[in-house]
Amino acid sequence: MTILDRYIGRHILHGTFIVLTVLLGLSGFFGFMAKLGDIGRGHFGLYQALKYMVLSMPKDIYQLFPMAVLLGTMLGLSSMAVDSELVALRAAGISLLQIVGSVMKVGMVFIIAAVLIGEFIAPTTESWARRDRAEALGAGLQQENGIWLREGADFVNIGEVLPDLTLSRIMIYRFGPGGRHLRRQTYASSARYERRGTWRLTDVRESLFRHDKIVIHKQPAEIWHSVLDPGLLSVFAVNPQSLPAWKLYRYIQHLRENKQNTSHFRLAFWFQVISPLTTAVMVVLAIPFVFAQQRTAGMGWRLFIGVMLGLSFYVLNRGFGFFSLLHGVPPPVGASLPTLIFFGLALVMLRRAR
Repeated sequence: MTILDRYIGRHILHGTFIVLTVLLGLSGFFGFMAKLGDIGRGHFGLYQALKYMVLSMPKDIYQLFPMAVLLGTMLGLSSMAVDSELVALRAAGISLLQIVGSVMKVGMVFIIAAVLIGEFIAPTTESWARRDRAEALGAGLQQENGIWLREGADFVNIGEVLPDLTLSRIMIYRFGPGGRHLRRQTYASSARYERRGTWRLTDVRESLFRHDKIVIHKQPAEIWHSVLDPGLLSVFAVNPQSLPAWKLYRYIQHLRENKQNTSHFRLAFWFQVISPLTTAVMVVLAIPFVFAQQRTAGMGWRLFIGVMLGLSFYVLNRGFGFFSLLHGVPPPVGASLPTLIFFGLALVMLRRAR
């Protein structure tokens, strides 16, 4: 890296750090306020709410990263423009493309950081946050080798909660008086909630344990009476934001095998694939706006434009994603189109700035 690269990079990194700190503080505050409603449910208290907020921060960083990069790049370059350093660089014979190249080297650092956070850090901490919240709200449910609960003389193990809240791989163990002897074991491949207190088990195999033998019965369906509520189990369902892209891809294949709707998960997968490109586009987009207004606008006006651009992209990106789910637009298009639109805008503005 040249002296120019390091100098520009230092300004952009400093600006991005400031912006990300402010955005993360706001996001954490509103997230904490949203979780206050869970306090008092089960074993969920103030400590669990604070812990959930802290563990969710990497996910918030990942979601806010494109906006933070856009605003941080604009803030760093604007500070140089206010001090007439950009004018001095151009007067010294440094072309706009050379400055863009120096900025994009910092952009590569942002891209690597986005991939590391999105693939390794955020999924792990988000999984911890959801697991702790689920166990605190469960008030008797334990998540270890599946989900465990006790109902009277029965111990129940649930292998998985699918996105439509269908249960998969259910084992029900019933013990005799005193809980010393296993009397019956029931296995069902799936269970679907029908009405309050009633689940329909499918592909049922029941083993009755007697003194001298084991009697096995099989039947296609059976009614299971349980106080288990789907709303409580929803906190155990897999969240696409808690999975890295490669695990998300494998989970999509798993859902297809179980005849589940995968559109929401496919959209999340493509959002993660496009995320590094989105970060690069935000870096490129910041450059022409700073150069086009380096004499006519102050720092506050540039940051206002940056905030509007960032909010516009965030709303368009999320809004078009939901639109694609509702109207059957292919997930790759739903995830990439807003980024491509802003990339085209960045190229047009960059050409005008030259």
